[in-house]
Amino acid sequence: MLFSGIGLLDENFDYRTDMFVGVKDGVIAYIGADKPAEDFGEAYPGRGRILMSGVYNAHTHASMTLLRGYAENLALADWLEKKVFPFEKKMTLGDVADGALLAVAEMLRFGTVSFSDMYYYNDEFMRVVGETGIKANFSYGVTCFDERGYEQLPAYEISEKLIGQFHNAFEGRMKIDLSIHGEYTSTPRVVKGLAEHAKDRGVRVHTHLSETKKEHEECKQRRGKTPAAYFASLGLFDNPTTAAHCVWLEDADMDLLREYGVTAASCPVSNLKLAGGFARVPQMLERGVRVALGTDGAASNNNLNLFKEIHCFATLFKCSSGDPSAVTPAQALCAATLSGAQAQGRENAGAIKTGAAADLVVLDAQAPHMHPVHQMANNLVFAAQGSDVLLTMVDGKVLYDRGEYKTLDIERVIFNADRAAKSVLTRLS
Repeated sequence: MLFSGIGLLDENFDYRTDMFVGVKDGVIAYIGADKPAEDFGEAYPGRGRILMSGVYNAHTHASMTLLRGYAENLALADWLEKKVFPFEKKMTLGDVADGALLAVAEMLRFGTVSFSDMYYYNDEFMRVVGETGIKANFSYGVTCFDERGYEQLPAYEISEKLIGQFHNAFEGRMKIDLSIHGEYTSTPRVVKGLAEHAKDRGVRVHTHLSETKKEHEECKQRRGKTPAAYFASLGLFDNPTTAAHCVWLEDADMDLLREYGVTAASCPVSNLKLAGGFARVPQMLERGVRVALGTDGAASNNNLNLFKEIHCFATLFKCSSGDPSAVTPAQALCAATLSGAQAQGRENAGAIKTGAAADLVVLDAQAPHMHPVHQMANNLVFAAQGSDVLLTMVDGKVLYDRGEYKTLDIERVIFNADRAAKSVLTRLS
């Protein structure tokens, strides 16, 4: 495909008008102000449109779309124990797959090209990723409250199966990570065992870290150190790691994340909704911590629109830090694109540059809220809506185009998800 005469946000987040971008064999093969001599096939007219990297959701629980709007206005403990956990216990593997498919449809609609998911293992989830064309990093969240070793847990064999069958499957779109759900839901023996497993298999790690003050402070009482220091001492951070939330990090924790190259996946909307607190994102960025963006699950957000997350990320932390210059538009866009891709181990992705994966989105530049344009990056962060996405492309393949899904039947997806949610509620009653 050749994007012709289109405005684009380049790898430095500068806006360039009337550009040509050629996509071939899944990568960006040409970028220039002149029309290329090479034939790139279908021409995509770019007038009144903006081309940018697709966005990467660095932390979510996709199948929780079935809980959207179900557990509201509750403290975190009640939210989990009285609503979420009972609902999830009644979910079948088919329900998990139906929820995941709804999540994929929603993410493609809003320009997400890849997501990092932590949930229950299900072959059907892998099929969803394979057939829809999206990219995903999947991890089975390990919990353990007894004295068993990691290799004695069912999760060990499940993760081994996942790595053997699905790591780098679907032409590399599928990646398998290992996951410790959190410090408070595991034991030192299990954390150490999983860390060694990740190192042996060469895969990444995904965990929750210091999401709530209670979690953070109780860990200090229980372990004599913060959750970040605890994980580092057990070797977890010796592996490439994404740590979700990071709301209550202390200065020394931030230094640890920088030292080990851990990515903090900030989920500002979820943290606001569950009253978890305000992450010190400006300080993380100042200290050189890589920060990516996640939505968390739809039970706590309540949607998977990463453009809403970008806006919140770029505004919330100005107020919480008292510094209106904190978190620039470029930093917000980087968190949603390049940093998210790097957090997933997708090194040659997340930016519009020659040779990079053609994970791209086109937005409508003609919408009233996108005018006037003093600086396009400002408009994309503070004015753009997820609904402005016209086209979503992954590895050079168009998966969504102006209301049309190329790889899924959206009416069937919605019907099945609604039916699954009602079925779970019936089993709960």
